[in-house]
Amino acid sequence: MAVVPQRRTSKTRKRKRRTHFKLTAPGMSVCENCGDMKLSHRVCPSCGFYNGKLVKAQKEESADVASE
Repeated sequence: MAVVPQRRTSKTRKRKRRTHFKLTAPGMSVCENCGDMKLSHRVCPSCGFYNGKLVKAQKEESADVASE
């Protein structure tokens, strides 16, 4: 059977236990190619470069096709 606490857990004790329960910011770095912020060890979403090499070709949005 489960053990029932004999005394109420104090606010301080509860808060001390929860000090490590927090969100952490993701590791961001600057893209060497375009200068935008990106996640570390990931392909840049804006230019498609990783480690100085083009990995993912970007779709070109042309206004000429939309106007015709």
